[in-house]
Amino acid sequence: MKIPRELVSVLKKEKVFLLATHLNPDGDAIGSALALANALASMGKEVHVYNKDLVPEFYRFMPGNERFRTNLKKSLSKNPVLVLLDCNSPERAGLEQYSFRKSVVIDHHETEKNFGDIRWVVPSAAATGLMVFYLVKAMGLRVARDMAMNLYTAIAVDTGTFRYSNTSPEVLRASAELIEAGADPAAISECLYERWEKNRFDLLLMTLRNLEIKSDVAVMHITKNMFKKTVTKPEDTENFSNLPRMIKSVKIAALFRDMGNGFWKVSLRSKGDVNVAKIAELYGGGGHMNAAGFRTRGSLKSAKEKLLLAVKKSGRG
Repeated sequence: MKIPRELVSVLKKEKVFLLATHLNPDGDAIGSALALANALASMGKEVHVYNKDLVPEFYRFMPGNERFRTNLKKSLSKNPVLVLLDCNSPERAGLEQYSFRKSVVIDHHETEKNFGDIRWVVPSAAATGLMVFYLVKAMGLRVARDMAMNLYTAIAVDTGTFRYSNTSPEVLRASAELIEAGADPAAISECLYERWEKNRFDLLLMTLRNLEIKSDVAVMHITKNMFKKTVTKPEDTENFSNLPRMIKSVKIAALFRDMGNGFWKVSLRSKGDVNVAKIAELYGGGGHMNAAGFRTRGSLKSAKEKLLLAVKKSGRG
C-alpha cells in the first residue's frame, strides 16, 4: 500500500495532534484512532483523541478507549494538526465549525469530500485500521500489543470478521502479523459478538418482528418507543442491519432508526456487487459499496418509499 511521503513527514515533524473520527464511532474508527494515538505518543508527540459521541459500551474492551474526549477546549488551545480517521469531512466528525492550521485525512470510504491539506483515501482498503497498520510500519515503529488489539478489531469489524468480500490475502497477512504482535482473536470475537446485555437482545427481537421483504430488499425499523421499552440506546443497534443479509433472496438490507423530530437514519447493507453507496448518495449520504447510509426526514412510510425509489433508480428492484 503506497503511503504519501508528505503524510509520514508531517506526522514526524509536527508536535501536537488532534485525532478525530466520525460520529457514532464503530470499531474501525475507534481502533484506527487509538492505534495511531499510541504510535504518535511513542514518538514523543502530544496527542488528543476526540469524538463528539461516547465510545459505545461494547467497544470499551479496546485498550486505551478512555483516551477519547468529548470536549475540545483543551486540545484546541494547543493549535494542533487535525487528523481525521475513517471519515473525510469535518461535518462527519462534528467539527465543521472549527478551523485548523493543517489537516490530514486517512480514510477508505468510497464517497469523498475535498477536505484536507494531506489526503490519503484508499477506497479499496478493507478498513482504515489496515491503512494505519501500514502507516505505523512506514514510520519505522513497532506494533505494540495494545495497538495490535485495536487494529485487529478495526479490521475484523469492517470485514465482518473476515466474512465479507473485502477479505483479501493482504487483510489476512496483516491480521496474522497483528496476532503475532499480541492481538487475541478469540477474546476480541467474544467481546464483539458474545457479550450482549439482555435488553439489547430484546431490542433485536422487536426489530426483527417488523421485518418486511419487498423483492430482494429487506427493511426493518426502530422507533424511539422501542428504545424506551427496552432501555437501550442507538449505539445498541450496531450490526442489526447486517442480519437480514442472511436470507438467501435478500440483496439489500435497510435499517431505519428514529432520530426524533421526524428524522430517520437509514443504514444500508448489501451482498455481492450491489453498490449501496450509490443509493445513499442520491440522498446526500455515502459509504462503501456494501455498507452505506443516509438521513431523511418524514414519516416512516415516506422514508421507506424514498429508499425503494432510490433502489429502482440504481437499477435494483
